[in-house]
Amino acid sequence: MKSFEERLTSLEELTEKLKTGNVSLQEALSLFEQGMKLSRGLEKELSRIEKKVEVLINEPEKDNEEPILELFPELADNNQEQLT
Repeated sequence: MKSFEERLTSLEELTEKLKTGNVSLQEALSLFEQGMKLSRGLEKELSRIEKKVEVLINEPEKDNEEPILELFPELADNNQEQLT
């Protein structure tokens, strides 16, 4: 399987081909389908990576410490105050 960066480059190349307008309608449709598949795969991978980063950021430093579930806890406190 290609790396994330290789697939992103492929998506960018497909986009450039479509932007030029020098392709037939059938080829444009094929390029669009390929691009959508690449885009969805990249989006899923980014989502997995984001979740992993969030877990790593919020990992407790001590065994008995509770993990923080918010990415920016100081903002979450402010949002709670605004809601009440």
